[in-house]
Amino acid sequence: MPALRRPLPGLHHSERHVAIDHSPADVWEVLVAPQLDGEPRWYADALPLVLRGRIDRVAEVVLGPTDRHPLARPVSRGPLLAEGDPAGFWTVTGVDHGMHRLRLQARVHAPGDVRLTSWLTPRTGGCHVYLRITFAPRGLLGTAYLAADLPARELVTELTTRRLVTDIGAALD
Repeated sequence: MPALRRPLPGLHHSERHVAIDHSPADVWEVLVAPQLDGEPRWYADALPLVLRGRIDRVAEVVLGPTDRHPLARPVSRGPLLAEGDPAGFWTVTGVDHGMHRLRLQARVHAPGDVRLTSWLTPRTGGCHVYLRITFAPRGLLGTAYLAADLPARELVTELTTRRLVTDIGAALD
């Protein structure tokens, strides 16, 4: 596995990036594909995201339904994710094919908004793949959750980036 770079986390975000020896165009096709050989993608079945989805199902039983869309498996209107598509417990809020940027918003019980952004930048012999998870708190509970959530968000960012790199390797190597 290529070496992951781990910038210091901010209170509101955790980020990883990695150099990949494939072109941005090739990696982009993997990044925004709704399935790989009929299987869900990194944003739907990376272990930390599966666990978070299960926690949210329990929260829904205890706290009641969320005002966000129900959890869904990936669905796409085409060969690549499009804005508005469900992707695991995420909703695609932006896809910029020219800039190689994918933005997702979580549909989970959290006292604030959870977003995941992934983007590519070219480099000699390949590209850099970036993944950032952000949390924008709502209210006093959200602010308290923000600090408590940082270690978990760091772990989720690490493991999800590793899963993404594994998917890229499986598709392109």
